[in-house]
Amino acid sequence: MHLVRSAQSPVWVVRAEDGDRALPESFSLGEALSSDLTHFRDRLAQASDPVATVTPAAPIDGDMEVWAAGVTYRRSREARVEESTEPDIYERVYDAERPELFFKSVGWRVRGHGQSIGIREDSTWDVPEPELAVVVTAGGEIAGYTVCDDVSSRSIEGDNPLYLPQAKMFAGATALGPGIRPAWEVPDPYDLAMSVTITRDGQVIWSDEASTSQLHRRLDDLVSYLYKAEFFPRGAVLSTGTCMVPGSDFTLRPGDVVEITIDGVGTLANEVRPAREIRTP
Repeated sequence: MHLVRSAQSPVWVVRAEDGDRALPESFSLGEALSSDLTHFRDRLAQASDPVATVTPAAPIDGDMEVWAAGVTYRRSREARVEESTEPDIYERVYDAERPELFFKSVGWRVRGHGQSIGIREDSTWDVPEPELAVVVTAGGEIAGYTVCDDVSSRSIEGDNPLYLPQAKMFAGATALGPGIRPAWEVPDPYDLAMSVTITRDGQVIWSDEASTSQLHRRLDDLVSYLYKAEFFPRGAVLSTGTCMVPGSDFTLRPGDVVEITIDGVGTLANEVRPAREIRTP
C-alpha cells in the first residue's frame, strides 16, 4: 500500500490493490510522524471508506522539511570530482565518517507526480538526480520511502562548492512521489532496483539503471546525523543521494520529461520548465 496526498478531497488516502480508502479529514502526515513508528501505523490504520481514485500531490505537509544527502554512491563521487574546481572536497566526503547533508526544501515548495520541475536560467548544466527518500518520524525512525528528484545545477555547484544552495534550492528543484510506501512493506531497502528515463520530443534521450545495493552509507546512519543537533516535531523527509548521473554532454531542457522508478516504491514523472515560470502553491 501507499500513503497518498490528494490534489482533491479527501486530502490523504491509503492506496492499495483494491483502491483508495479515505483517511479522516483531520489526518496530516506531520501529526502521524510526530511520535514513533507505532503511532504512524495506527494513523494509517484509520483509513476507512473507499473513494474514487485520487490524483496524487506531493506526499508532504507544507510545514515539513526535505533534506538531502550527497556523495553517497561511488558514481556520485566520480561525477562531482569531474565537475568541480575543488575535486578533493568530494573525495574526502565520500570516505569521511560524517556524511554531506544539506537543506533542500520546505514542504509547500515540493512538486508532486505530474507537476513541473524547474531549471535555472543562469545555469548551463542541469540534471535530475533520482534518489530514494526516507520519511522519518519525530523520534528518528524510518517510517516509509518515496521517490525524490533532487534537481541540480551542476555548472553552479561545479564553479564553487559554496554555491551549493543556489545549485540545489530554487523553484521546482524538489519533487517527491507519487506516495509513501510504509517501511514495514519494504523487506530490504538496500536491494531496490532504480531506473530513470528522460524523454525529449517523444524520444528517450538518456536512461540509466542502478540499485540501492550500491549505497555507500546506511540509511539509519544518515538519519542519525540529521537528527544529532536538530529536532523535527512533525518528522522529516531525507533524500539519500544518487548514483544515476548524466555526463557532461547532457543537460535538461524545457519540455523534457523525467521518469524515475524505484522498485516497490513507485514511479515519479515530471516535465521540465524554466524555474522562473513555476509558482508554488
